[in-house]
Amino acid sequence: MAAHVSAGNIHNFYLAGQVYRGQAYPNFGFTNPFKEPSWSSGVFKALRAERCGCYSRGVSAITESSKPCTSIRAVSVSSSTKYYDFTVIGSGVAGLRYALEVAKQGTVAVITKDEPHESNTNYAQGGVSAVLCPLDSVESHMQDTMVAGAHLCDEETVRVVCTEGPERIRELIAMGASFDHGEDGNLHLAREGGHSHRRIVHAADMTGREIERALLEAVLNDPNISVFKHHFAIDLLTSQDCLNTVCHGVDTLNIKTNEVVRFISKVTLLASGGAGHIYPSTTNPLVATGDGMAMAHRAQAVISNMEFVQFHPTALADEGLPIKPQTARENAFLITEAVRGDGGILYNLGMERFMPVYDERAELAPRDVVARSIDDQLKKRNEKYVLLDISHKARDKILAHFPNIASECLKHGLDITRQPIPVVPAAHYMCGGVRAGLQGETNVLGLFVAGEVACTGLHGANRLASNSLLEALVFARRAVQPSTELMKRTRLDVSASEKWTRPVVATARLLGDEVISKITALTKEVRGELQEVMWKYVGIVRSTIRLTTAERKIAELEAKWETFLFEHGWEQTVVALEACEMRNLFCCAKLVVSSALARHESRGLHYMTDFPFVEESKRIPTIILPSSPTTATWSSRRLQNISSSSLIDC
Repeated sequence: MAAHVSAGNIHNFYLAGQVYRGQAYPNFGFTNPFKEPSWSSGVFKALRAERCGCYSRGVSAITESSKPCTSIRAVSVSSSTKYYDFTVIGSGVAGLRYALEVAKQGTVAVITKDEPHESNTNYAQGGVSAVLCPLDSVESHMQDTMVAGAHLCDEETVRVVCTEGPERIRELIAMGASFDHGEDGNLHLAREGGHSHRRIVHAADMTGREIERALLEAVLNDPNISVFKHHFAIDLLTSQDCLNTVCHGVDTLNIKTNEVVRFISKVTLLASGGAGHIYPSTTNPLVATGDGMAMAHRAQAVISNMEFVQFHPTALADEGLPIKPQTARENAFLITEAVRGDGGILYNLGMERFMPVYDERAELAPRDVVARSIDDQLKKRNEKYVLLDISHKARDKILAHFPNIASECLKHGLDITRQPIPVVPAAHYMCGGVRAGLQGETNVLGLFVAGEVACTGLHGANRLASNSLLEALVFARRAVQPSTELMKRTRLDVSASEKWTRPVVATARLLGDEVISKITALTKEVRGELQEVMWKYVGIVRSTIRLTTAERKIAELEAKWETFLFEHGWEQTVVALEACEMRNLFCCAKLVVSSALARHESRGLHYMTDFPFVEESKRIPTIILPSSPTTATWSSRRLQNISSSSLIDC
């Protein structure tokens, strides 16, 4: 249960799994939570001070050297342990762009859960926002970003991203990414909701796929980069260097061979994407189970702004299609923001246009406004979907701009050049995540973050359309210099790799066929129940009663699942793909609920019926500090322990 301790009339100090909100943290001497989220900032100093006296420097697989260290050759001491200068977790735009740069300085392992292209990047339709038109300006892009983010954005971060964005686009083009051009030969710039100018660079309605193609091609041709597909990241490997938590790599599960593979590295970049599958309907691919956020939380990283879950207003509503899909989709099919940007109009099933009633910007309002408006229409009219109509535009332009959407709809008997598209909101993007500084640094030494897994302060309370790929590109690039500097002054201790307990794979030999079957069935059932709880109680519109109900139901569900596992032979270090994903989904769901309960106002994506207004005094980020490993459930505890013989006082 959350305990609330007053710290002045604007500052609140929450302990709900350790959730903090306030412009100042009691006794931390720390004022602006996003201005200086570096390792030396007050909140991180406080964290380190609390943990002093845990593990010694001797535990580390990595040690600092006063002399420059040379790059290491990619080494496999055995098939189960591999050594690299850099480990990159995730193969979306952030991970691949970073890998290509740091590969100029050392060896790189790119770890990806599925096929390398299977990432949120690959499903991004709309494009990348950047100031490339003479009539546009960095100041205008900044203003649009901060208005969409309900003024919770960090201004310095916003300026950095909007300023550096155009150069990141030019780099992609130089690498072979092909974007649409207009009749004048210049890049065709689209406009989307929340943008005051045309500034969206795109490749029809398959922009993410094109960027992923170009980056992946370059990565696969780089001799310094090794890609390990079908490797599920289990937990980060960390130690305590007296006051500091230090990251040394990651344990993974090779899904194809069912073997645990340990990666030891000097620097780790977490670029594992979001957590859309905490909800039953999401535009995210199946791999988006919040693995990175959960791993980072367990590794003592600070998490921020998890209450801000973006629901895309317009995912394809299958039940409104003339020909229904024969099987349920693994993820909802996205109808890009650009459809509304190009003049698409939203109607309810009575063919009444409703957006002007809710916002003067109508269909071009930011996503949070449009999603809530649709949700309100559905509840008032007891309908399952609304209609998005672009058929009043020229047929050839519709097909040129939205070929992928047109093709998908036509498969199901719907011609978007003549008929409106049935749409419904779906979970889409996590605006919160692992708290990062301006170079992607975290409070865990050696751990950097970029992309959706990170919370940089750019998005605030709601992400502006097409700012996600932009942020990933900018922060992946900004993390390169500090990463390479750290790599060059760090030595690897190969003998230290066995200091961490190795995970054990759940097999029939270990648990028995019947137990494995029962655990698999229960995990699938519990996953569905968790998703339904999140949608019903932690969706687009929330209340304190709904959130506390969700908190209770999630705790009961997790206790039921965890008890069943451990009563049937499961142990702390046992791993299996479905169980580890479930563990991460529970962890992320709890982070979202804890953060939502801590914000007593309605801002951006977080709308509370019992706190329906924006409160200026609460225009501050939500900070989640690590929970105690001794009292946490399995989802919040790391699997690995360091052997007791290594423990000494600092």
